Amino acid sequence: MLNLWVMNDYIVLARKYRPESFETLIGQDNIATTLKNSIQRGQLAHAYLFCGPRGVGKTTTARIFAKMINCSNPLPGGEPCGKCESCLSFAEGRSYCIHEMDAASNNSVDNIKDLIDKVRIAPQVGKYSVYIIDEVHMLSSQAFNAFLKTLEEPPEYAIFILATTEKHKILPTILSRCQTYDFNRMSVSNIVGNLRNIAAKENISIDDKSLHVIALKADGAMRDALTIFDQTIAFCGTDIRYEDVIRNLNVLDYSYSFKLTDAFLNGDYATTLRIFDEVLSKGFNALHFVCALSSHFRDLLVAKAGGLDALLELDESLKADYARQAEKCSMKFLYDALGISVAAEQAYKTAVNPRLHVEFALIRLSMLTRQAGQTQQPAQVGQTVQAQGQAQGPAQGQAQGQAQVQAQGSVQAQGQAQAQAPAQENKPEAPSAAASQRRQPVGGIRTGASVSAIRQEGNKAAEGHSRELPDTVLDDNAIKAAWNTLCEISKSNNRLLTALTTAKLNIEHKDNMAIVHCALVNEALRQWLSDKSARIEAKLRELCDSRLLQLVLELAPEDPSAKVAVSDEEKAREMMAANPQVGEMIKGLGLEIK
Repeated sequence: MLNLWVMNDYIVLARKYRPESFETLIGQDNIATTLKNSIQRGQLAHAYLFCGPRGVGKTTTARIFAKMINCSNPLPGGEPCGKCESCLSFAEGRSYCIHEMDAASNNSVDNIKDLIDKVRIAPQVGKYSVYIIDEVHMLSSQAFNAFLKTLEEPPEYAIFILATTEKHKILPTILSRCQTYDFNRMSVSNIVGNLRNIAAKENISIDDKSLHVIALKADGAMRDALTIFDQTIAFCGTDIRYEDVIRNLNVLDYSYSFKLTDAFLNGDYATTLRIFDEVLSKGFNALHFVCALSSHFRDLLVAKAGGLDALLELDESLKADYARQAEKCSMKFLYDALGISVAAEQAYKTAVNPRLHVEFALIRLSMLTRQAGQTQQPAQVGQTVQAQGQAQGPAQGQAQGQAQVQAQGSVQAQGQAQAQAPAQENKPEAPSAAASQRRQPVGGIRTGASVSAIRQEGNKAAEGHSRELPDTVLDDNAIKAAWNTLCEISKSNNRLLTALTTAKLNIEHKDNMAIVHCALVNEALRQWLSDKSARIEAKLRELCDSRLLQLVLELAPEDPSAKVAVSDEEKAREMMAANPQVGEMIKGLGLEIK
């Protein structure tokens, strides 16, 4: 029977190419230099704390340091010789000068007591006994307290090296007794360079584009990068291609981001939806898709700025592709696009329908620009409305902005989301109780405005029409006839019809301008109608065929002579006065009014 379980001497790359000297330590030059200098000058501390992200060389540095201080014949450059008994025992894993403990599984007081007992034994070979405690933050509070005295005053031959990924969990009393060294995340260039050297030693063919994908996937951890590289070799063999790498690591290809951006620039939302569907059909997570899109816009912004190539952690061919596409994009487009993608990314987890959430974001991105040949872009429509709203005042700017957007025809259908958002920012706050008792013009300009200002407002209101209205002077009969026609047109909207028919009109003529004061019966109705005042005013001008008309919404003053029945007796007497038969019925039944 064939034995499929064959033992071999294969060692994973993370262990095979683990640095054995300060010279081979990658990405931590400042720490290596400091430790080498302290060894050469004989300024060794009794306790060190190595902290930083995973896979950046904390434990490896501790082992190199322990090997170096016990070397009998160190080299002039401050490196271990590798030939003395201490170095050989270290390389073969039989050294009695180096003790490693995993605090994640040995975190009790009893484990620390055992460690303290070992500290009392002097080293048999070498000058120092080095105790390396990994994941020291996992020790319990009682274990930390039991360790304090020994850590503060150990024997002269004992050196403690504590390693952790979560420095904030270490007690301050421990931190104060240690020299702290903060390890940095590995840069993409360092990881790519190391992987390239290892690939050459292992006779593996791989391009820089694939190496960058592996380096980015590792997220600053050299150990993770070597593990991913091992996995890629197992999948692809010795001839590694970019297509195989992204398929094996489930990484979204850069080409999707470039194609999507081209579709955004052309306003082609249908293509963006097809690309998104293709991405989902290949098993990619929608949130990762949005994150990749945000990163793409960020890289385009960096490429657009120029002189920031160091911020692009990409290979040279991709940098050239980003530079070419960045030339097609305006800074405003990239800024707005990045804002939309980041907002979609933040709100994704709370979305009821995640796919629709992402698709709507893609449609919004497609609406940032329009295809060549169209005059005004949806984003520009929103900016125009916002600018007019700021110039005309909060209430009128909002109302006239809505009227103009609705008059845009096809632009409204594609740009309504962008055009209404800035207009709503200028929505007026609800008036106070005292202010609601006064007459408040809402829908148009103030009564005291000059005629020139009124005519300017008339010109702005007429801009949304297909033709410019004449300056015809209106009389009261023409205005009332137009108001009645407006009421007939509004029959399909019961609430609007009620508001128009119950309103009291007061027409004022000032320098050929007809100012129509529309007094409404209550504040709620006035607030509701204020959003529609600009459209009502524009329709009145159209019915009157003149732009010399201004509509002002007001709250009708209370009539002090009108007595309102407040008690049950008053209500009953009013009912009897209005209907004598009710009074006769009450008398006939012998009822009393209370």
